[in-house]
Amino acid sequence: MRNTIKLSIVLAAASAAMGAQAQDKVLNLYSARHYQTDEVMYETFTKTTGIKINRVDADDAGIVARLRAEGAASPADVILLVDAARMASADSQGLFQPIKSAKLDAAIPANLRADATKDGVTWTGFSTRARVIIYDPLRVKAADVATYEQLADPKLKGLVCTRSGSHPYNLSLFATVVERLGDAKGEEWLKGVVANMARAPKGGDTDQIKAVASGECGVALTNTYYVARMIKSSKPEDRSVMEKVRVVFPNQGTSGTHVNIAGAAVARHAKNKDNAIAFMEFLASPFAQDYFANGNNEFPAVKGLKVDNPAIKAMGGDNFKAEQIPLGVVAKNMTKVQQMLDRAGYK
Repeated sequence: MRNTIKLSIVLAAASAAMGAQAQDKVLNLYSARHYQTDEVMYETFTKTTGIKINRVDADDAGIVARLRAEGAASPADVILLVDAARMASADSQGLFQPIKSAKLDAAIPANLRADATKDGVTWTGFSTRARVIIYDPLRVKAADVATYEQLADPKLKGLVCTRSGSHPYNLSLFATVVERLGDAKGEEWLKGVVANMARAPKGGDTDQIKAVASGECGVALTNTYYVARMIKSSKPEDRSVMEKVRVVFPNQGTSGTHVNIAGAAVARHAKNKDNAIAFMEFLASPFAQDYFANGNNEFPAVKGLKVDNPAIKAMGGDNFKAEQIPLGVVAKNMTKVQQMLDRAGYK
């Protein structure tokens, strides 16, 4: 009888150990990134660590909605989202948990992460993109669009085009400008931008580039990876568009060009936290940075690391001065800035 009990205990312990071992080899990833080059990165992580990645792909809003619906039962370990505004929004809903990692602290600049607390950091940027100004050289001088502040200058009246002011890409930029200028001057700046609109905000960033090329607008905002896609495009019509426009990295003589991130976080209810942290640290490796950034024509987030991308070099963005205001600080301005946009009539 005693031998039977002992055998049962041994078998139970072995079963528990096997279950833990199986769990240790799994990472459940919810990703809003849909770039084929990322596949190599995931495969390499698995080959290097033996940890299998189970991936769920959706857009940012879909991932956040799923996490909220799943609650504590969510299998998600790591969340990949695009833009600090989206990361901050999900964080504010309690969907992430803070982690501590000396490797990430050493590799990723503090301004590209959420504010650190005694418990750690909730989200981290792993690639960056710059928000640049596109202009028509036949209608606008480069000197007139050298800064974001100049978008509100009356000399650009009837020339400015953007996508929705509430889109995360613009909201992050505007929150940064307000952080730098202060509330009163920041709101006046937003009103000035609205007064200079060529038309009501609409479309995406690529649409803004095309609108400048077509003559509908004289000036527009876009993220650099949209410009790079057009430069690398095999379509004659895309190349024709890029021949008609020019690119400015704003505020090079002052605060630097606004940059945003594609980032990652450990899910609030992660069942495989150690594996999640290991994956986050892997994303900061030179190998992963190359795939993470180059797959979408972005810039690496790791300090001092360069990615050789001909399209980025063609637009003059391989060595620009980037703004250093922490995105974690900027994220706190989002609600306030949205209210400013409403008052300014920025749709």
